[in-house]
Amino acid sequence: MTEFAASTAPADVVRRQYLASAAGDLDALRATLAPDVEWTEMAGFPLAGTYRTPDGVTSQVMEQLAKEWDNWVAHDDTYVVDGENVVVLARYTALNKATGKPIDVRVAHHFVVRGGLIVRFEQFVDTAKVRDAMTTGA
Repeated sequence: MTEFAASTAPADVVRRQYLASAAGDLDALRATLAPDVEWTEMAGFPLAGTYRTPDGVTSQVMEQLAKEWDNWVAHDDTYVVDGENVVVLARYTALNKATGKPIDVRVAHHFVVRGGLIVRFEQFVDTAKVRDAMTTGA
């Protein structure tokens, strides 16, 4: 096992979550989440709400995104770490299956990592751009 794969440093745990998500490796993604994780998708986002448990997060968020979007990826680029808090500036890219419209939208994620696991997640995103890509017509 590599040092990165075993690291409990908050930024490393969060980075493993992004890598697992981009690879579609839901088992590896679940391994980064605490059993009592609270995962909140922003109001106005198609999957708005708070999801709990690693299985709940992957089945209600990641698997649902895969049903509506091709190549949904969160491209993480800037990390701001303060103790157990990790804020990541990123970008979502994907292609909506129903409309054929792409998205390329900035996003901020706030993670709380304790004991090497993500215990809380909150998403901030321009929900109008995501919804526009899901809407047929101009």
